[in-house]
Amino acid sequence: MTQKSTIEEIRVRFDNDVERFSNLDTGQISTIDATVSLELITEAAKRIVPAAAQLLDVGCGAGNYTLMMLKKLPGLNCTLVDLSRPMLDKAQERVLQQTNGKVNILQGDIREAKLPGNHFDIILAGAVLHHLRDDKDWEATFSKLYSLLKPGGCLMISDLVIQETAAISEYTWERYGDYLEGVNGKHYREKVMEYIDKEDSPRSVTYQMELMKKVGFRATEILHKNMCFAAFGGIK
Repeated sequence: MTQKSTIEEIRVRFDNDVERFSNLDTGQISTIDATVSLELITEAAKRIVPAAAQLLDVGCGAGNYTLMMLKKLPGLNCTLVDLSRPMLDKAQERVLQQTNGKVNILQGDIREAKLPGNHFDIILAGAVLHHLRDDKDWEATFSKLYSLLKPGGCLMISDLVIQETAAISEYTWERYGDYLEGVNGKHYREKVMEYIDKEDSPRSVTYQMELMKKVGFRATEILHKNMCFAAFGGIK
């Protein structure tokens, strides 16, 4: 893990990429089925907690996930957490235009952020948890997210994932590489693959769902999976 990007390096990269990530279509072009997963996790959250009042968006970026959630449940009180201050400022600006509820922003790492326990009805984690590193890190983070939810609340995830079988994993990355090359050529394929190798430490859907059950979630759901991207979640 020593060769992976540091938290500071990740923060700096996102500080410099706010406008791109403010547009779902262009900001998520490297993510297969980004708009599908965004729709599915927010619609599922609405149906699980239709009377939700408190939303936490982990690694909120420019606010795309919160904005979609507000289309389904207007008036939510929104807490936005991200490493990047420019991202937070952009998210706050956009979210304030869409809700009459409170909007709180917190710059920092969700693993260290001081937030109230048993407080949130919905937690969204869009394209963020793949930055976690070893097993201890993953379990501690899932335990914390569980502790922040009210009973009956849900954690909904959309993220980069891996496979558990080497042969299938190799096939998946080949297919993803072909997708990237089709989007913007061979150089783009190489660029995205290089920064995934440098910055990300994704785990399989199975690993994460088993971990959710381990830390206390009473139910888990897979909403969508297309090769190395998935949408899924758990209910406290």
